[in-house]
Amino acid sequence: MIEVATTRLAVPDDAQAIAALHAAAWRYAYRGIIPGVALERMIVRRGPAWWAKRTGPRGGTLLLEFDGRIAGYTTFGPSRLGGRPRTGEIFELYVEPECHGAGFGRLLFEAARSRLAAAGIRGLVVWALAENGLARGFYAAMGGHERFRTTERLGGAQLAKIAYHWP
Repeated sequence: MIEVATTRLAVPDDAQAIAALHAAAWRYAYRGIIPGVALERMIVRRGPAWWAKRTGPRGGTLLLEFDGRIAGYTTFGPSRLGGRPRTGEIFELYVEPECHGAGFGRLLFEAARSRLAAAGIRGLVVWALAENGLARGFYAAMGGHERFRTTERLGGAQLAKIAYHWP
């Protein structure tokens, strides 16, 4: 039987699994970009208790399930950029490192866009660290256009960020 990936809203009981996936995905994506101690502190702050508060019907966290486990997640909502009331934002989109290239990121991206559109939100913004080539390649392949650049200080390092935009 062929296993099909599905998406659903996260519930508080998913918090432990999301925290574990978050830790693995962030280490994979940001090791060598975000200074090590800062990265580990960021991961620790996002433990199960943190995730439990951000799940449920109003939490804006979608999960991708495959082969009986959570293999990816995305968080999304109204854009944090001022002056863009009908624009949404994907705050995070991660899949298990061993699942890269399986199309799960695309499924999560499309599911988040669909939920935002159902809420009357058309445009979309996603931020990626400039040094994160995997994320930048993914968002460009999804049709995003570079719109803004800025920097953020993380763990003593000044890191460039790029905003991708979809109308």
